[in-house]
Amino acid sequence: MILIDRFLSDEQDPKAVEKVLGKLNDMLTANEELIYLAVQKKPAVNLLPDCIAVSNKRIFYCEPGNFGITMNFKDISWKSIKEVSFKEEIFGSKFICVPLQGENIVTEYIPKVQARKLYQAAYEQLENFKEQLRKAELEDKRTAPSPVTVNANPPEPKEEVPAFSAPVSIPAPVNIPAPVEEPEDETTLKLRKLKSLYDKHLITQEEYEAKKADILDSL
Repeated sequence: MILIDRFLSDEQDPKAVEKVLGKLNDMLTANEELIYLAVQKKPAVNLLPDCIAVSNKRIFYCEPGNFGITMNFKDISWKSIKEVSFKEEIFGSKFICVPLQGENIVTEYIPKVQARKLYQAAYEQLENFKEQLRKAELEDKRTAPSPVTVNANPPEPKEEVPAFSAPVSIPAPVNIPAPVEEPEDETTLKLRKLKSLYDKHLITQEEYEAKKADILDSL
């Protein structure tokens, strides 16, 4: 159960927070945690404010419907977001989410303190996802097979002329301890196995990309 007190530190509307958290608690997936929640504060009437919640996997947009009887939820995962920003205005701030595809998502009248903390939380989670994606791409490059160069015109073998030389003493072999490899974490092993299936043409590129994104989302 999500504790409500941690999301009231910046004068969020308690009733709006309680209502939204009651719904979000049932929507979170395994290993998903809410980081911050901001509540809209309109300058005139603020009976049905919108809310924005940031988790370690996505951003939730919570909009009241039917005069507050129902609540509409939309979410966008970090893999679908290009960047986030906010802009302070006379009445609060605008929080802006720029997706990789489609129009920008703009929410107005977010209190300035909440907008700054909302941006900080969203920016950190987005950068964490991008860093995990960079590590996965580096791992793909590291495990990719090296291209084999075939010489169309190999040189003709030269006739070897026996040469006479003094006997050479061969030193005794030296036992070199084998390097100890550190065990790989579970995520790296899954990515390596997935890449192996793709290299063997057992799965398509679309299946490979989709499964890789699922593995990264589970972090």
